[in-house]
Amino acid sequence: MLTSEVAKPKSPIHIIPFQRFLVSRCSFIMALQMVSFSIGIHLYQITGSKLSLGLLGLSEVIPAISLALYAGHVIDLSDKRSLLLKYMCFYLLAVVGLGFLSSNYANNNFSVTILQLGVYAMIFCTGAFRAFTGPTQQSMIAQLVPKEQLATAISYSSASWQTASVVGPILAGVFIDRFGVFVTFSIAVSLLLLAIIMIYLIPKLPPANAKKEQRTWESVKEGIRYVWQTKTLLSALTLDMFAVFFGGATALLPVFGKDILHLDATGISFLKAAQGIGSILVLFYITRRPFKTNQGRKLLYSVAAFGVCIIIFAISKSFWLSFFALFFSGVFDGISMLIRGTVLQMFVPDDMRGRVSSVSSMFVNSSNELGSFESGVTAQLMTTVPSVIFGGCMTIIVVIAVWNKAPSLRKMQY
Repeated sequence: MLTSEVAKPKSPIHIIPFQRFLVSRCSFIMALQMVSFSIGIHLYQITGSKLSLGLLGLSEVIPAISLALYAGHVIDLSDKRSLLLKYMCFYLLAVVGLGFLSSNYANNNFSVTILQLGVYAMIFCTGAFRAFTGPTQQSMIAQLVPKEQLATAISYSSASWQTASVVGPILAGVFIDRFGVFVTFSIAVSLLLLAIIMIYLIPKLPPANAKKEQRTWESVKEGIRYVWQTKTLLSALTLDMFAVFFGGATALLPVFGKDILHLDATGISFLKAAQGIGSILVLFYITRRPFKTNQGRKLLYSVAAFGVCIIIFAISKSFWLSFFALFFSGVFDGISMLIRGTVLQMFVPDDMRGRVSSVSSMFVNSSNELGSFESGVTAQLMTTVPSVIFGGCMTIIVVIAVWNKAPSLRKMQY
């Protein structure tokens, strides 16, 4: 009997489905990053307007935030694999539309205003689709691996996301310089097709929430109420939202690259990738040597250091100083991202994972895309460098405020 107990196997990790998920996630995010980088470069080239870059982020965040709560309700009641597959296909169609708008045919036959409006319309659609794809990907992980493997799976998922964030902009920059924006969109379409195939090969995942008779608004309120009552989670999400909102300098990379550092698209792509490289390295390090104590304090320290890096980037006139400032901002962002992601996955019940992930996506989308809008507007009003210095200082002020007002986050350990 003793031998039998000792030999009893642990819960097996579902290697093949999770591997397919990682390949799909990496391919999808890589395509998303290529599209985001390429359309930003293209839009700035045809308009020469910093504000147009801010409006690009705004056009994506409006549908993403508006649909987030409803998306969470749908995700918890749906087979996540089938739902993700559907909205990835929709996203593919929107990218094909963006590829057409970036083609020579469109540039020769449509006015700049028409092209701008078309780009904003397509980006609006991608924001609507990402309201479903992002939270679905986050909530799928817990159904693909046993709970004892969840922390490791989150680290691998975060690393795949960051790897794609590094490779995507670099590929986009190289292809734009050599072949143009249209070919870059063609590569992105190929990556999206690979992501769709990998998700198709994953078995169906049954809904975790059995309350099918629950009304939509009651379901949505249940998710909001959970986040509101879980003060540590709420504080972590709020910290991320305001820090990235004010510290989102990467939206202005086309401006810094062209007007201040005098770089081509490849050089700008390496700056874009610098944050991701830093995040990847620190994520792999933490996977081998995870934080065992004082995770809350480390989260706050890392966000404050992120703000300092953004200020250094703003005042830099050197490519390498700018690169390393963004690199270390990625290191500190990777630390905070992993801690937030672990809190989100480990402390949320399975039947609410979709709704809570969607509430989290509202914070993330509002910080990233609204942060892009804030960067564009402040750069227009204050000029480029002072606007980014202002954002870095505000990030540090946000950390100080959260340190004093949210002791539960400061004392958090898991």
